[in-house]
Amino acid sequence: MRVLVFDDQFSKKFAKNGAFGRNGFIRIIIQVLTFHKGPILKFYLHMPNIVLDSFQEVDQFMLLLSRNGVTDLVLTNSNQRYKLPSHVYSCLQLRKLDLENCFFKPPLEFEGFLNLEELFFENIDFAARLCGAKVNLPQLKKLCPETCKKVYNFNIKAIKLWNLTVIACHDAMLLWLLDSPCLFDVVIALQKPIQNFVRVEEMNLATVLSSLPKVRKFCIDSHYLKFLSTEEIPKLLPCELGSLRHLWLLDFELGDLDQLHGALCLIRNSPNLESLHMHMLRVQVEAQVDVGPASDHLESPNCLDCTLNHLETVDMEYLEGSRAELLFMKLLLAYSPFLEDITITPRGVLDALKILDIAKDVMLFPRASSKVKIMLLNPER
Repeated sequence: MRVLVFDDQFSKKFAKNGAFGRNGFIRIIIQVLTFHKGPILKFYLHMPNIVLDSFQEVDQFMLLLSRNGVTDLVLTNSNQRYKLPSHVYSCLQLRKLDLENCFFKPPLEFEGFLNLEELFFENIDFAARLCGAKVNLPQLKKLCPETCKKVYNFNIKAIKLWNLTVIACHDAMLLWLLDSPCLFDVVIALQKPIQNFVRVEEMNLATVLSSLPKVRKFCIDSHYLKFLSTEEIPKLLPCELGSLRHLWLLDFELGDLDQLHGALCLIRNSPNLESLHMHMLRVQVEAQVDVGPASDHLESPNCLDCTLNHLETVDMEYLEGSRAELLFMKLLLAYSPFLEDITITPRGVLDALKILDIAKDVMLFPRASSKVKIMLLNPER
């Protein structure tokens, strides 16, 4: 058997049947590995929230795997944070590595995973600066760090990276991570505002987008866009995003003038944009922003100042029907001559009368496209 899976369902099932006590979970896996013969290509281990005397047995698992040509290693952890042993860094045949709740501290002689193609980090603490040297990942295509700490210590070289997803990593060295000529698919979401954060690199919207010359799909949330908007956002960027086809804007408040400027800058500088997906802020905030300046800007003559000749699809979710949201839709309808579909999903808290008012307003807006279909879906809660 070249695939061994000890996931959370495995641990729950055996614990429910009373098959092991304090360290019985570890004992069962040891018995399986003791009788196993031949290579282990995929190993999936979930460490449940049980009291362990130590992680010595888990270290032994990693040593055995390093000697059996493992190519896929998935390690999830509901226990205390686990310090990866040096054996993991000698698994040079790895193609996929998925780690959760661990310390990532390679030995000084570590040069990189030369065959690794997919790398997933969740709640990882990058304790060491790796002596300032770049970790070489020449075959890496997909990198996804989420809620990690000290990410600025993880300096990599990945010339084939095409998919990057960074979630809730406030100290990520993004300009380093974006340094890849093949980066096509990028997701950056902070999920909450940055507070008491010391910048580790100088970033603004222009510097980040200039590092993405070939990006085809770009997903960004409002918190990160607001972080990049500390400086004045220009109408035109030094380099337009000619390759961008699909743009996702998450947790947006169009009544916020900074977010609106950032969204318009992205749209204006993406001449080949085909689809736009916008998810409005889902929760009510106690201190509502003053939507007057944003609404006034949307009504100004040179607000967008370009024709969206390739935009075909617009998807807007969790709408409240605010003046800024309606004016934004009016703008898209007026400047998109080839628009085919615009889908509107109101927030679930809205009553039927308010939803009907949204539909009436949108249906009256002038349209540059004669074939656009406007669909109003059931509210989402």
